[in-house]
Amino acid sequence: MLTLTCPYCGVAAEETELQPGGEAHLKRFGPGSSDAEFEAYLFARKNPKGVHFERWRHAYGCGKWFMAARDTATLQVFGTYSAQTPHPTPEIVAAVQAARPDWQPDWTPAAAETSAESLNA
Repeated sequence: MLTLTCPYCGVAAEETELQPGGEAHLKRFGPGSSDAEFEAYLFARKNPKGVHFERWRHAYGCGKWFMAARDTATLQVFGTYSAQTPHPTPEIVAAVQAARPDWQPDWTPAAAETSAESLNA
């Protein structure tokens, strides 16, 4: 059974207490986007065997949305973090890389740091 810890209320909840929300960190395109960009946003989702970042809602708890990093093949959970975070935290990235040394993030670390700094400003 998949167990995730809600980063808001701190409760370790089984998947029956949670509502899945799909892939995390999707780029939403504005009104001037092309049909191809809009189609990709609506329908194109990653479904990897391995490390994946997902949205979850603590449905039978605090009700808040959060992000989780886990391995889809083994159900190993690397950690959970706030839904307002534009990229996984450095601690989550370090946990993933410790367990999967060949894994690399698909975003630039500088962009992640800049985005995190803008949230704190």
